[in-house]
Amino acid sequence: MSQEDRGGDRIEGTVTGDVSGQVAIGKNIRQQSTDGQALTPDERAELNRMLAELRARVAAEAPEAEREAALERVGEVEEELAGDDPDPVTLAYVRQWFLKKLPGLASAVVSVVVHPLVGKLVGAVGEGLADRVSGRLNAD
Repeated sequence: MSQEDRGGDRIEGTVTGDVSGQVAIGKNIRQQSTDGQALTPDERAELNRMLAELRARVAAEAPEAEREAALERVGEVEEELAGDDPDPVTLAYVRQWFLKKLPGLASAVVSVVVHPLVGKLVGAVGEGLADRVSGRLNAD
């Protein structure tokens, strides 16, 4: 009697095309992949310096009516970049907020969120995410 005839699960899979990442076929499979590298202590310090400069610039240049909200958006960027898995949606949202509300400060925000150190950090999350962040941040 074959395995099929005994009942139970039958699992099949076919993978074709350009596959550059992991593939798993079956039940109860758990995979984890890290394509990039976490930031070194020196790189983390540099990123923190850039974020502090951004916060200081926004605090100094944002009109009083928008300052609190602008600093909250900077806080969102700081929070996302403090961990090892920044959310590209949040970074894109903050960029859009500055473009709409404070376009004079938008370039300062974008220069941080598209910086190579952020790309490295985002790349550590998984293949393709850095491209999605860049694509979202550069979209009009």
